Amino acid sequence: MPKVLPAHAELHLERFLPYRLSVLSNRVSQDISDLYSERFNLSITEWRVMAVLGQQSPLSANSVAERTAMDKVAVSRAVSGLLHKGYLNRATDTGDRRRSSLQLSINGYAVFDEIVPLALKLEQKIMASLAPAEQQQLLAILDRLEAAELALNL
Repeated sequence: MPKVLPAHAELHLERFLPYRLSVLSNRVSQDISDLYSERFNLSITEWRVMAVLGQQSPLSANSVAERTAMDKVAVSRAVSGLLHKGYLNRATDTGDRRRSSLQLSINGYAVFDEIVPLALKLEQKIMASLAPAEQQQLLAILDRLEAAELALNL
């Protein structure tokens, strides 16, 4: 006789916002990665670090982790890889030798300047599925959701 299992909580992933955002983000990140990973020998995490530092630098590895909401260990590994590849420069704080700041090297900026147009073109193709008003609405909704998540203080 088959055993009757107790009832469990229901979760409909196809309607669950965190799951859907995560899957979409992973797919888009992989699509962008397909454009640069082999050519520049970069992981998705390494590119995210470069993207942040290309927009604002110098920053500490902790600041990069905060801005990307990535795990500090993952950021540390990415930074090590980027330093090894010559895409980053690291400067040690003269006042506190435990602190350092990161910025893209000349080679890092050369790679950044090649990847950004590819990433923007891909974004444009995806966003073209929405009318201009819907695109603005989506960005406003994302801003509101991000603010609501930050206000949770979990």
